Amino acid sequence: MKTVFPAIYSTLCPKALSSFLSEKYALENVQCKLLVRGVGDTYLAETPDNRFILRVYRSSHRNILQIKEEVALLQALKERAISVSYPLPDITGETVQLLEALEGERCAVLFSYAPGHAVRLLDNKQLQLLGTEMARFHQVSSSFAPETNRWEFNIETMFARPLEMLRAGFDSNPEDYAWLQEAAKEAIKKLPLAGALPAGYCHFDLIPKNMHFAGDTITLFDFDFMGYGWLVNDIAACWQYLALEVYTKRLAQEAADEQYKILLDAYRQHRALSKAELEAVPYLAVGWWLFYMGFHTTHDQFHAFTQPGQLKLFTGLLRHFATYWA
Repeated sequence: MKTVFPAIYSTLCPKALSSFLSEKYALENVQCKLLVRGVGDTYLAETPDNRFILRVYRSSHRNILQIKEEVALLQALKERAISVSYPLPDITGETVQLLEALEGERCAVLFSYAPGHAVRLLDNKQLQLLGTEMARFHQVSSSFAPETNRWEFNIETMFARPLEMLRAGFDSNPEDYAWLQEAAKEAIKKLPLAGALPAGYCHFDLIPKNMHFAGDTITLFDFDFMGYGWLVNDIAACWQYLALEVYTKRLAQEAADEQYKILLDAYRQHRALSKAELEAVPYLAVGWWLFYMGFHTTHDQFHAFTQPGQLKLFTGLLRHFATYWA
């Protein structure tokens, strides 16, 4: 008897998903198109008069309780008129769908479409929009009670654990690994005690690829790495993006400093920033990168990012960040 060979990851058929959405959401003439494969596969779903984004999560990356917590935060943000791509309920009111795939059960969520497009380098107006919406998001996320199903961003998860996950990748380059260990120790020493920094839910990937601009509006999306931690982590993500642009010589340091100032000025109009938060930014940026470098070791599609040559490039970037510590 012929059997189907087991799979650890499958790509769901867009045509079948179109039929599924038509039935579950009462959408007429819906057509799905795969946009991105990854830890969460992203599909564009179009009808004659509307567009949506369908995210199909990998069970090895997010479980249903974690996804429901993301949905709950996004619903709270929508209720407070924060401009985010938000989950849409089906005809029965459910927002998280369960799909039987070759590898087992997978969760899917249909999101509103973020109008506009991504911009690699933001202009002054776009920086102001980002600073404003980030602060408004933090106003809500700092008072949103954690369900503890998501992960926390702290010293253990941003520094200690990623270094252990990366150890084997640096077998042929112990010098860079030793530098990373010392850099992490130095960053941790410079960070205030955890209780000294305001905490709440962070986006933790708030960089230009995860926001769309349309005229004078911004829409934030891709809360896949949302977790509980210091709110200033989201500012650190923006700071490291500007530092990366300087490192790759796509942006002058003076221009990056000015853009960062515009972002912070807009943020401060809606939420205060303490001296301790701002001083923590360059050190948290190192933890931000270590977290993602460690995460790269957990899924096969990031294999290229865990090779010795790529790890050396990442370490060079972190050495550049360390020049801001003096």
